[in-house]
Amino acid sequence: MPDIRTETMTVNMGPQHPSTHGVLRLVLELDGEVIRSAVPTIGYLHTGIEKTAEQKKWQQVIPLVERMDYLSAQSNSMAYAMAVEKLLGLELPERVKNIRVLIAELQRINSHLVWLGTHGMEVGAVSVMLYCFRERELLLNLNEMLAGFRLFPSYMRIGGVREDLPRGFHEAVREFINRLEVKLGEYEDLLTKNEIYIKRTQTVGAITAENAITWGLVGPIARAAGVPYDVRKVFPYLGYETYDFTVPTRTEGDVYARYQIRVAEMRESIKLVRQALDRIPPIGIYAVADPRITPPPKDRVYTEMEALIQHFLIHSQGFTVPQGEAYVPVEGPRGEQGFTAISDGSNRPWRMKARSPSLLACQALESLIVGGQIADVIAVIGSIDVVMGDVDR
Repeated sequence: MPDIRTETMTVNMGPQHPSTHGVLRLVLELDGEVIRSAVPTIGYLHTGIEKTAEQKKWQQVIPLVERMDYLSAQSNSMAYAMAVEKLLGLELPERVKNIRVLIAELQRINSHLVWLGTHGMEVGAVSVMLYCFRERELLLNLNEMLAGFRLFPSYMRIGGVREDLPRGFHEAVREFINRLEVKLGEYEDLLTKNEIYIKRTQTVGAITAENAITWGLVGPIARAAGVPYDVRKVFPYLGYETYDFTVPTRTEGDVYARYQIRVAEMRESIKLVRQALDRIPPIGIYAVADPRITPPPKDRVYTEMEALIQHFLIHSQGFTVPQGEAYVPVEGPRGEQGFTAISDGSNRPWRMKARSPSLLACQALESLIVGGQIADVIAVIGSIDVVMGDVDR
């Protein structure tokens, strides 16, 4: 047969493409349908949150870090608060730790539901998106019940949480997780043995455990390749070592394995939520009893001059943090989400730096899609679950 010569074509996918999960631009070199090279371009959503944090008082940074990864808002604010608490040398009450575990696991379920719905829609399973967002609405109702806001509750505080759990919260959470446990089976009925979904995802975007470690990948991407790294197990925090849960892993490392990992993680989060609920009395302590950090109760503010002065000082001038540096990681929905807080002894961070799992996932994207079909790019981007606000902070 004669030697057929082909010519490659360079095309842009994004930054306005609906399936790049935000303003991510990919410069793709195509040989027909096959990708020969790919260059991810980031920076279109740059917010300067890390720099802005230097102009804010320590507590004021919490709404900022929640807006970095908007699907992991409360995990972000929890990690940041824990980094500052480490500098302050605070030891949280057990009830506060258990409340944080409860909120973090509900946030993980929230994020995975959005991921599953959008990923399913992008590969043609529109019903899955409708089902997942139906349950996610119930989770947002819980956020509204908890703090009055649905997407960015700002419920975490340095030294604890903003206020006690509302009346009826335990019952509402139990009702939700009982419902979700059944609905997860429905999602799997739609996808797990679906021939179209299997063909779109199995052997697509595969990565080995060795390469996952080399690229610094964490969370569901690494665990789908066989790397059993989970911050909750390796560097336990908030008493996670006392909870009964497992870290699901697979070995295939492809898009299908990442789907299986995230569904399994939602089941583990349901187990953790139940255990946390059993440990949290309906009424009790929700912050450290440290007058430097925690404002006094409102009934004291209205009746005692000293409490009024303390309340005024904390809210107008903030509090100072001893000079030093601390890094605290947590296991967010996308993997290890850590914050470095550096203090010069003032009432504002000298530097705040985030370790973003989405940035590392974008970095590895080229190795996942080169050699594959252009149609597979959509499935791969969806499977790594990047949030561009987390990348361009």
